[in-house]
Amino acid sequence: MTFTISHLFLQHYWWIIISLLASFLVFLMFVQGGQSLIYSLPQNNLQKKMIVNSLGRKWEFTFTTLVTFGGAFFASFPLFYATSFGGAYWVWIAILFSFTIQAIAYEFRSKPNNVFGQKTFDLFLFLNGSLGPFLIGVAVATFFTGAMFSLNRMNQVHWATPWYGLEALLNVRNLALGFAVLFIARINGLLYIINSVDDESLIKRSVKRLITNSIPFLIFFLYFIVSLLVSKGFAVDSVTGNIIIEKFKYLHNFVEMPVVLVLFLAGVIGVLSGIGITILKKSVTGIWFSGAGTILSVFSLFLIAGFNGTSFYPSIYDLQSSLTIRNASSSLFTLKTMMYVSFIMPFVIAYIWYAWKAINRTKITEGEMNSDGHAY
Repeated sequence: MTFTISHLFLQHYWWIIISLLASFLVFLMFVQGGQSLIYSLPQNNLQKKMIVNSLGRKWEFTFTTLVTFGGAFFASFPLFYATSFGGAYWVWIAILFSFTIQAIAYEFRSKPNNVFGQKTFDLFLFLNGSLGPFLIGVAVATFFTGAMFSLNRMNQVHWATPWYGLEALLNVRNLALGFAVLFIARINGLLYIINSVDDESLIKRSVKRLITNSIPFLIFFLYFIVSLLVSKGFAVDSVTGNIIIEKFKYLHNFVEMPVVLVLFLAGVIGVLSGIGITILKKSVTGIWFSGAGTILSVFSLFLIAGFNGTSFYPSIYDLQSSLTIRNASSSLFTLKTMMYVSFIMPFVIAYIWYAWKAINRTKITEGEMNSDGHAY
């Protein structure tokens, strides 16, 4: 008996891979969340140095995951890449610029006699930490709220506004997810600092900031989820293939894919557990609960955006130009070849885990920051 891999199977397979990469990216943005606190969290320059060096141990993981996510999306669903980057390019340019200045900041912040001075690079880290997660959240929200584009028969994109993506900032639901991603990044950043820094005063301040950041996160996250579940969605007609508006589409997706619903609820519980055990029990392991919860929640949201006959990048300007995992994907040959390459991912994840443990074997201490060794 011969097993034939269908194009549809590969399209679903690669949407799962994209969803996993996106979920790990949002978790790893605890680096950005921590950077957004470098002015408000530390009491002195030594504590700021400890925070920057704690986060600096991991910034390459976030950057690499972002590049991998973008590359995988481009290779597996090139029409989305062409449509979004070809139309909403101001948002993506702002995101890429914020990550570029982050890399520059970590490279040159502590270099002797640097031209711009340390304060300039601290500002770069703060801008990346604040704008990066927020803008990525706004961009992902358009997977549910839609964008202003149309495609002709040659799949050439026409953007219907002169703002080229910035109009997404006028949608309250987009802003809600943008702020939710920013605050979950700050929460995970605080939990990571508590886990990786050996400084009692800084840990106490981090716990206090955890409380004040959890409240706005819950407000923005709940607003987005509730509005998502009661809103109209963009469905694919199973007979004609046309895009149609369906009431409560994303609620239906959760109900009709109960495994995804369970994963989402487990993710929410994980995030709340990480916050709770840190505040109530003074545990330093909250990052693992919240991190796993972040991954599961984001993974589930991506699945309901693309699976169950749903347009993952809808057009609110020309409904039939909306993108689905079927009309936006690469060819059968490309997806199949990439699938074989993707089999090395478990080994890459194992290496990342090993490197993570090796880097975090010792906590950041005041003595280490005062030594002559390498420091950011």
